[in-house]
Amino acid sequence: MSELAGQRSSPGAPAPRTGEATGGVAPPSSGATAPAPSGRRDRGRRRLVTAVLAVALLAALAAVPLFVDPFGTNTISRILVFALFATSLDLLVGITGLPSLGHAAYFGIGAYAAGLVALHWTSEGVVAVLVAAAAGATAAVATGWLAVRSGGVFFLMLTLAIGELVHQLAQSLSSVTGGSNGLFGIPSVRVAGTPLTLPGYVYWFVLVVALLGAAGLWLVASSPFGAVLRGIRDNEPRMRSLGYSPFRYKYAAFAIAGAFAGLAGGLFALVVRIVNPADAGFTTSALFLLAVVLGGAGTLWGPALGAAVVVLVRDTFGPTLDGHGPLLLGLVFVVAVYVLPRGVAGLGGLLRGRNREVPS
Repeated sequence: MSELAGQRSSPGAPAPRTGEATGGVAPPSSGATAPAPSGRRDRGRRRLVTAVLAVALLAALAAVPLFVDPFGTNTISRILVFALFATSLDLLVGITGLPSLGHAAYFGIGAYAAGLVALHWTSEGVVAVLVAAAAGATAAVATGWLAVRSGGVFFLMLTLAIGELVHQLAQSLSSVTGGSNGLFGIPSVRVAGTPLTLPGYVYWFVLVVALLGAAGLWLVASSPFGAVLRGIRDNEPRMRSLGYSPFRYKYAAFAIAGAFAGLAGGLFALVVRIVNPADAGFTTSALFLLAVVLGGAGTLWGPALGAAVVVLVRDTFGPTLDGHGPLLLGLVFVVAVYVLPRGVAGLGGLLRGRNREVPS
């Protein structure tokens, strides 16, 4: 009788699910399944491997000028610059869900701001890149108020119009920007009053600033603010019903992305020492939007790899192909879309497998 009484269900108790044991062991009262120790060990090992790889990558990047010739060092400097730019674009595209065709406008504004500061005020590197970031943020605040009120194709067209407007202004204001000849004669970057004339020293300056910029973007994306941005990207009406203001969050993300794009533009001006209107045009925006897709939108580090591919194919391999560099880059993108629909970053998920323990 006691066994029958123990097996009798109360009127409001849920029926046991198929495949569960109905013996005398009761489930935990919290209703959550504790992760298995093996799962915790696997996560710990993955974090350790990630940390080791990150330290190894930083050491390799820091040692580049010691083992690479000046031309290669300058090329890797530009890769770092455009990796930061692509990462700032990923904050809009992959994290917030706002694909932009005019993000190069803020890159170009930052580049011109840094170049003008270096020419007419001071070539101190820290001052130039801070002014560039402030210029990019100011331009993004001024234009984003209108742009983020739209979505979809309308947002694409508005950002395209903003980019073309900045491009035309850079060409027409020749007394300030140099017009179609570009802003040239930018002096060597200085740090604490010392000019960095060797490519290795310039590279180390770019590396430090790019790493700080990437760390700032990572903090934004991994914060509760970034979680809200992902929620808006996935289901904006639901986030609005929960009390969030999608316009405010998207506007803030637009301004932050513009600031980091301006920072990348300032680095570009100090590395290349010439700024052209094309750097703020549609071609640059579209090229690095494709780099975000190639690397894996929403991962931050994936677009950095995509930017490296773009710079290497366009600037390193392209000149050796009798002007067919854009054709090769187009073929790379086509193959990547079919072979890697989630980008290069999606390979990590394939290597880890899809069978993971998910707590109920």
